[in-house]
Amino acid sequence: MNSINRNQLFLGSCLALLVTSLSFGIRAGILGKLGTDFNLSATQLGTIAATAFWGFPLAVIIGGLVVDFIGMKRLLELAFFFHLAGILLTIFAGGFWSLFFSTLLVGIANGTVEAACNPLVTTLYPDNKTTKLNHFHLWFPGGIVIGTLISYYFSKFGISWQVQVGTMLIPTLIYGFLFLKLKFPVTERVAAGISTGEMYKSLGNPLFIFMIICMFGTAITELFTGQWIDVLLRNVTDNALLILTVTTLVMVIGRGFAEPIVHRLSPTGVLLISAILSAAGLYLLGHSSGNTLFIGAIVFGMGVCFFWPTMLGFVAEYLPKTGAVGLNLMGGAGMFAVSVYMMFMGKFYDEKLIAKLPANSNLVDYNAAAADSEMGKALAQAKVTAGPEIINATLIIPIILIIAFAGLYFYMRGKSKQSLTTA
Repeated sequence: MNSINRNQLFLGSCLALLVTSLSFGIRAGILGKLGTDFNLSATQLGTIAATAFWGFPLAVIIGGLVVDFIGMKRLLELAFFFHLAGILLTIFAGGFWSLFFSTLLVGIANGTVEAACNPLVTTLYPDNKTTKLNHFHLWFPGGIVIGTLISYYFSKFGISWQVQVGTMLIPTLIYGFLFLKLKFPVTERVAAGISTGEMYKSLGNPLFIFMIICMFGTAITELFTGQWIDVLLRNVTDNALLILTVTTLVMVIGRGFAEPIVHRLSPTGVLLISAILSAAGLYLLGHSSGNTLFIGAIVFGMGVCFFWPTMLGFVAEYLPKTGAVGLNLMGGAGMFAVSVYMMFMGKFYDEKLIAKLPANSNLVDYNAAAADSEMGKALAQAKVTAGPEIINATLIIPIILIIAFAGLYFYMRGKSKQSLTTA
């Protein structure tokens, strides 16, 4: 790898992930505005938001299958063009369907970035995979912090959502330029000489299947809550978007200091503690109001902080024969689970609202009503209780994860002791 510029490749990867996370942060901030401007229901907003999560698993799984053959460079060039097209189409969107397809393109770009960059990072840093994946993935919450701040302050000063989306063009053009000119290594699996047949056979390992199932829960806990926090808590607090900012800022700091934590606790210990803190944070977010919500945001941020990169790091370290396909199946499974859950909960949220309004109410009419009208006030009051109820329903997921990761912790601990005894 003498001719490979490891630092610039890592920088380009971080910028590409920054664009991915900006799309999440800015979309979370403008989702309510899109609903108002285009008169969209929560079900329609849920479908639009979920579309990004459809494109992601589609791209990340297909990308994982072909990355060893076409190379990481070609995949990232495709990501650049999809990002560019998706951002421009969003800026010039005229309604539900244009938002649907533009979000799908951005989701495909995001998945393609993940499909190429996760194996790229593990290839560049073979002796420090989990830590470097945490450092790389700190740009996901980092971008959400930047995106939510852009959305919050731009909206405060009356700057349009189109301009907010347009800010994503800057890092997109920079990472596109970097990747077009840099030389890439082959994936770690190819370099190690592990055959394609051996890689696919390793995907049937029960431990890998267990991690895929757990990825459903960790992804939903982190990403559904983050994407919908402004919608769910806007009527509970005036600072709903800042709650997301606080959560993601905690995640940035945590991932930046991942190395001593991961080495001290082991990946399985990190996952168990993360599940416990995530459950506690969601409980606080669903049962608090005012400034107390920020305590919940901090605890929740500490909980979900290490989920995604440590899940990938665990697979990269303990199931290395699964290669890029294994890493990308993990990411694809997580995003697919979020997309399904998000659509289900969008409909569930609408049903909760209707149940709290007068009998035979038409939710479309209430959404279209002025905020200071009788219907507008009734809808706002319904949202005060409906949002936290959705958060409380989601709480069951990290509770299940606590049990799953406790079992994984003791299983891996016993396996480690058995290896030492055998040695």
